[in-house]
Amino acid sequence: MPKMKTHSGAKKRFKLTKNGKVKRASGKRNHFMMRKSAKTKRKMRQGAYVDATNAKAIKLLMPYK
Repeated sequence: MPKMKTHSGAKKRFKLTKNGKVKRASGKRNHFMMRKSAKTKRKMRQGAYVDATNAKAIKLLMPYK
């Protein structure tokens, strides 16, 4: 059986924690940052966990992580 390939888009966007949760960064940070308040930009620096409904699909994209 050949090895499965890791999805390169997923490996750039997600990290798996030791407990098996999937970490992600917050989105909407590329442009129009001058319109966003300082409070919003500060909250965007924080990471978050992927929702459980999507985590299973992301783990399938990264079989060896």
